[in-house]
Amino acid sequence: MSKILKYVAGAIATSLPASAALAAWELNMPVGVTELSRDIHGLHMLIFWICVLIAVAVFGMMIYSLVKFRHSQGAVAANFDHSTKAEIVWTIIPIAILVGMAIPAAETLIKIEDTRDSRLSIKVTGYQWKWHYDYLDKNVNFFSTLRRDHDAARQLHSGVDPNSVPNYLLEVDHPLVVPMNTKVRILLTSSDVIHAWWVPAFGMKKDALPGFVNELWFNAEVPGTYRGQCAELCGRDHGFMPVVVEVLPQEQFDAWLKEHQQPPAAAAANTNVESAATTVAKAE
Repeated sequence: MSKILKYVAGAIATSLPASAALAAWELNMPVGVTELSRDIHGLHMLIFWICVLIAVAVFGMMIYSLVKFRHSQGAVAANFDHSTKAEIVWTIIPIAILVGMAIPAAETLIKIEDTRDSRLSIKVTGYQWKWHYDYLDKNVNFFSTLRRDHDAARQLHSGVDPNSVPNYLLEVDHPLVVPMNTKVRILLTSSDVIHAWWVPAFGMKKDALPGFVNELWFNAEVPGTYRGQCAELCGRDHGFMPVVVEVLPQEQFDAWLKEHQQPPAAAAANTNVESAATTVAKAE
């Protein structure tokens, strides 16, 4: 049996790309690069180890009882209906465990929803199948769509091997750019159907709902490029709606912002284009 399992595992590993094979063996939640992602991971591990201790205690007692008080050793069943003391104990202990788990969970949930004191606000609007980013009060806004070469590679009979395309289906023409060590507030909505903005390295995912504005925030502490996807089944081609975020040092972000800022009139025109696109999407 062990040889069969070994051969099966080997066949699966060789049939997958190296990155996919390694990803398949990632069993735990990744830590991420934000304060929130670390808090969420810490809460996850705390609850995990509490559950491990409960399992060890319960199954240890069950195994001990089965071995110690088995019939072959002459054990005789107790003759009583119930024990008030035992009932009190097995009621109080679970309540104490649940309260102990609820306190750090509530603190983390409150922190997740606290968007106060943010230094940069960005309105994110989901479309089928792209994102629109509007840097509020900065005169910068643009659409972010799956990059053309990735879109071409996914087409039937394209003749392009997807394994030869770096970050296949996770590249866009215009990524979201934010500064590092800055609290960024995302105002999230949708123009047509329910989408979800999700970047695993940030530890955050929220739904983009038509006619409603959701909020989330993150503070990326490590520069780099981070990728995610729409995490809602938003229709055909749902899998081709990536999220790409570039985190830059403050000086580089300031230079990027200055380069991409538009005159107020042009920014207003782009906003009107977005409104027109929303109207068309609703009509369709």
